[in-house]
Amino acid sequence: MSDAEEKKNEPEWNEGDPERLYVITKGRSGSTAKATIDLVTLIVSRSGPTSGMQPEHSAIVRLCQSPLSVAEISAYLHLPVSVVSVLVADLLADERVEARALVPPAQLPDAALIEAVMHGLQKL
Repeated sequence: MSDAEEKKNEPEWNEGDPERLYVITKGRSGSTAKATIDLVTLIVSRSGPTSGMQPEHSAIVRLCQSPLSVAEISAYLHLPVSVVSVLVADLLADERVEARALVPPAQLPDAALIEAVMHGLQKL
């Protein structure tokens, strides 16, 4: 068999194959990071990619020059959120990125206070 015929018989590397995802995460399925990482956690790079980094790690570091959520990173890289969470946890452990929680929504004042202000304004 020639080299061309052998390549025809070999299955192509499918980007969504479980084997590929297993290799990317080195078989890990959960985050070992101290911080909880969820879909809306914002990730921002602390430095640029370096030589020797796993390609997916480099891609995350490049993407996160400005804050992106884990869900957005997952979408841009066409990888499942579970895989991105493992990769982000690696980068957090190496201090190449930092995780930022979303800004909590402002607390609304007490309803009784709002009613008192409205009544006061109506009396003017």
